[in-house]
Amino acid sequence: MLEPRRKKKVDYEALNSPLMQIPRMSVEATRNLLDLGIREVFQLQGRAPEVLFEDALEKNEGLPADRVRFFRMAVYYAETEQPDPKQLHPDFWT
Repeated sequence: MLEPRRKKKVDYEALNSPLMQIPRMSVEATRNLLDLGIREVFQLQGRAPEVLFEDALEKNEGLPADRVRFFRMAVYYAETEQPDPKQLHPDFWT
């Protein structure tokens, strides 16, 4: 007999966070920022993405190294009045 499929755990706090207004922002990266106490986009202004990544890595050792690109994109979005749509993609920040 087959085991019933389990539902994926949904992070509603991250999904409903103002950080999700950042185009192409991942729920996982949003969760990492929430865990660091960042709740609003303006809180990213003046922050160093690499430092955010190091802080997030201390809280979650299994954090993928490519997560820093989401942090770079988020800081760019927070600091730029009219962001370039080409730069609002995590692949731009690799």
